[in-house]
Amino acid sequence: MSEASDKDLWVAWDEYHHAIERLALLVYESGWKFDQILCLARGGLRPGDVFSRIFDVPLAILSTSSYREDAGMTQGMLDIGRHITITNGTLSGRILLIDDLVDSGVTLEKIQSHLAQQFPEVTEVKSAVIWYKACSSVKPDYYLEYLPHNPWIHQPFEEYDGLRPQQLAAWMKKGEVE
Repeated sequence: MSEASDKDLWVAWDEYHHAIERLALLVYESGWKFDQILCLARGGLRPGDVFSRIFDVPLAILSTSSYREDAGMTQGMLDIGRHITITNGTLSGRILLIDDLVDSGVTLEKIQSHLAQQFPEVTEVKSAVIWYKACSSVKPDYYLEYLPHNPWIHQPFEEYDGLRPQQLAAWMKKGEVE
């Protein structure tokens, strides 16, 4: 991964994509077969999309949000979307639950409980994340990196967090070669 300290982990786009691929390989090599992928939006959208394409299984999406304050750097109350978006049928069978990371563990724990209560057709759930922080109350089934010092992870797409539509033209020009 990119620059790292005990406090911060900086991740570039190419490293981020490679991490998703390495996580997919880790899941594949485990031999566990799943019927559907449920990604947690927003952080799990990109990994979920890649996994869905590689494993050729349906992708379901559930929106969750807890990091809204202080430009997304302070965890608040967890909001879970009312509906799961899936193109065909409903959530059932063996589910691979994907997110980018597990921090406190609250989201992963509550989503697993939510699935058990709301989707009796789901027979098994395993979780996969790129980063697993030591402060988590839950250990994911699959993870690429264990982070013992609980750094803040600066992901490459965060550059869009402060960008607004009226700023796009100037922002795009800064990257052009003259």
